[in-house]
Amino acid sequence: MAVHQSPPFDALAARRLRAALGMAPGHVAYGLRAQYGLLVTPETVMAWERGEVAPTSAELTALAGVLWCSPGELLARPRTLREHRMAKGIAPEELARRIGLDAGAYQKMENSGRWKGNERQSAALAQVLGLGLPDFVVATGREEELAEALRNAVTTRWQAYVKPLAKLVPVPREHLERVVEQLYDDYQSTMVATLSWGGGGGQAASGDAGREFLSVVTGHFWERLGIARP
Repeated sequence: MAVHQSPPFDALAARRLRAALGMAPGHVAYGLRAQYGLLVTPETVMAWERGEVAPTSAELTALAGVLWCSPGELLARPRTLREHRMAKGIAPEELARRIGLDAGAYQKMENSGRWKGNERQSAALAQVLGLGLPDFVVATGREEELAEALRNAVTTRWQAYVKPLAKLVPVPREHLERVVEQLYDDYQSTMVATLSWGGGGGQAASGDAGREFLSVVTGHFWERLGIARP
């Protein structure tokens, strides 16, 4: 998963918040220098607001202070762990402590974009960052891994994939078992139904229907969990 070098800055939000406070870019630049010791020019502030460049993590945090808002109000929709953490205004060391991880180990995961925490830590991470399940999967770099596990579960023995899926998605095991079994039944019903269509192409039609189901299996998974498709 690609890791952003700077947060997904919302240039229009920054300009709107500044204007609402009756501040000029020069006032923002002065506040950044006086309050946070950052040598940012008015021209740089305007470049941020035009979307030409993005502030660094430190600059974004300081800009939020000057504009009397949270860092999350200056971010576009976050996708990575780092972006979600910054949107919540939580330092990496504090997040690591709250989810029961060594700070260095957490930082390595955040930098790589690959989450390796256990089920308990995953549940804590989702809770602290306020992540819905689809956002959790994206932020932890598990989209393709989840899709592959679901494809295998519905086409072979679903029981064998409950444990691997539980490591990917923080869902109670009993609930996960029911959902995966339902997905397996949905897939098998799709295959049987298309095979029984009169003049429907037989196994060719069944294969097409099966491939279509598998191509959107993650969406079916979210629906079975009662979650809108991301």
